[in-house]
Amino acid sequence: MAQTKRELVESALENKKVERVPVGFWFHFLENEDQADASTDPTLSEKNIEGHRAFYEAFKPDFVKLMSDGYFIYPHPAFAAIHSAVDFGKLEPLGKDHPWIEKQVALVKELQKFIKREVFTFYNIFAPARVLEWSLPNYNKTLLGDFIAADKEAVKHGLDVIAQDIATLAERIIKEGGADGIYFSVQNIDDSRITKDVYLDVFAPGEQKILQAANHANPNNVLHICGYDGHHNDLTWYVNYEVKAYNWAAIVENISLAEGKKIFGGKAVIGGFGNTVEDILAKGDEAAVKAETQRLLAEAGREGILLGADCTVPRGLALERLEWVRDAGKK
Repeated sequence: MAQTKRELVESALENKKVERVPVGFWFHFLENEDQADASTDPTLSEKNIEGHRAFYEAFKPDFVKLMSDGYFIYPHPAFAAIHSAVDFGKLEPLGKDHPWIEKQVALVKELQKFIKREVFTFYNIFAPARVLEWSLPNYNKTLLGDFIAADKEAVKHGLDVIAQDIATLAERIIKEGGADGIYFSVQNIDDSRITKDVYLDVFAPGEQKILQAANHANPNNVLHICGYDGHHNDLTWYVNYEVKAYNWAAIVENISLAEGKKIFGGKAVIGGFGNTVEDILAKGDEAAVKAETQRLLAEAGREGILLGADCTVPRGLALERLEWVRDAGKK
């Protein structure tokens, strides 16, 4: 009997043999997704839902990353008054029943109505430091480094508060919303002062707290080490994060699926394809896309591999291109 899509992905996450390699790609469904505010404009959430529905019905992916478009901004009322590390150190949680959390749980429930647990679903969630990029009115690339230099403990407190709310969100979208796990986006901080030691001391505890909450609800969680817009990361900073699978910008980092699998101790890995308009997935003809698929699998093997991209693929990308990957992965 052929494996169902859920069985395919479950086997891949557990590094077991699969009848074919599972495939998943994802799009943003809102324009300016990082600043769109579905909390104040419910039509944006409706557009996001319909985007998911159209994509799901047209492509029937093997697994789905549920997009949190419209909810990137963490709407903390105290953010407007944060001008120093001391201010950040006074932050208090929004609370487990805040509308920002409630509405995302409701979003996931709506998405599950047509997905019907036919496939694994992973809800997109950002780490606290990434949330600050979208949400702090005065955010800039040196702000966190400046705050840490001024009062490291205050920064640790502020990040922990944000992590508490995100941990609540992660647990609730799994337990109540019906997602199988989270797709958790992290990134090295673009500031030379924030070394690996500083990151592990200041940022990692909150990120680990979020993963602990998600794993408590369901252990099928994915870590995305984001290389958006060419951002480079040291993948080794995340080797001790407890997740089922890792996804990183294989093209940006020049680290293949096979190499990444070694870095992460043999855990399952997702990706392989570049996600820009200049990469093979978007520019190559059918023969080129299929040849690249087969090259990736010849190098990485077929156990513990889920084919996808570095990050979100371009809007308007023809779905037949994604089908070429799935077809080539059957061979």
